[in-house]
Amino acid sequence: MNTPLPAPPSPASLRSARLTALAAACCLLLAGCSGATASGADTDAAGRSGARLKVALVTHGAKGDAFWELVRRGAEAAAAKDGVDLTYTSDSDAAGQAALVRDAIRDKVDGIAVTLAKPQAMRSPVAEARAAGIPVVGLNSGIDAWQSAGIMEYFGQDESVAGRAVGDKLDELGAKDTLCVIHERGNVALEARCAGVKKTFAGETRMLYVDGTDMDAMTAAVTATLQQDPDIDEVVTNGAQFALAAVKAAGKAGSKAKVATFDIDKNVVGAVRDGSVQFAVDQQPYLQGYLAVDALWLYRTNGNLSGGGVAPVLTGPAFVTKTNVAAVARFAANGTR
Repeated sequence: MNTPLPAPPSPASLRSARLTALAAACCLLLAGCSGATASGADTDAAGRSGARLKVALVTHGAKGDAFWELVRRGAEAAAAKDGVDLTYTSDSDAAGQAALVRDAIRDKVDGIAVTLAKPQAMRSPVAEARAAGIPVVGLNSGIDAWQSAGIMEYFGQDESVAGRAVGDKLDELGAKDTLCVIHERGNVALEARCAGVKKTFAGETRMLYVDGTDMDAMTAAVTATLQQDPDIDEVVTNGAQFALAAVKAAGKAGSKAKVATFDIDKNVVGAVRDGSVQFAVDQQPYLQGYLAVDALWLYRTNGNLSGGGVAPVLTGPAFVTKTNVAAVARFAANGTR
């Protein structure tokens, strides 16, 4: 018995099948695209949008100060790595620095890094930043005040520890009478350093307050002090440029006093190498700036808190002497130490 073959599909039914298949494919494609959007392809690990973070670094550094240029360069390096828009401002006047922090709050930045040379002046603007939901980290100065000021993390040197270490070093070197030069009255970091020297140094320690913004006046004050008291056999300064000025002052005064300093730059590295400066204490300002900006990025993108938010992250002290200066020199030449 012959079974008739099925009738061939009509052109209309073929067109209908093709349209059905095409519709199914489109649905699958759209579903895939929708899934990619929902997965957050345009967001970072913390779910934030792709917009760059804005960070303000506000210091008490004087304009043109080589130390603060190192802090700034470190901050800029971290900002470049993290894709952060960084604004750096500074004012050596405490009220001016507080005003700069408030400017950053009004700019609605994503984070603020601030120095606490005069902590009391920073308490109110830091509280205002916190009330605005802006995280604040501290660096460089105020290690004894950052937590009570409401700062989230801190990066710097324990200045009291550094000062005591210098006092011990001077004893090793046989010094008997030390002049500790403070170039900014009321700066808690500088006061703590010299107080630390006095605490451990077996000889006599006296303080000399000078205007750090007037290098000629500072040099003249050190020269006059050395002329008036020839028993001074050591001058300790609180900044690289002040160390070089103290070397000049000792020469003018006809004094045999040697010079040591807190903080370094490429010129002090050269002075340590040639022996005109006995030693320098390096607190790594480049690292302070770098860590402060990087910490804000890590907090905003991944919720990280360096030191757990309860302990400072120390960047010093480390002694630079003739025996190890070569290891630092090439980085100092690059402007990063």
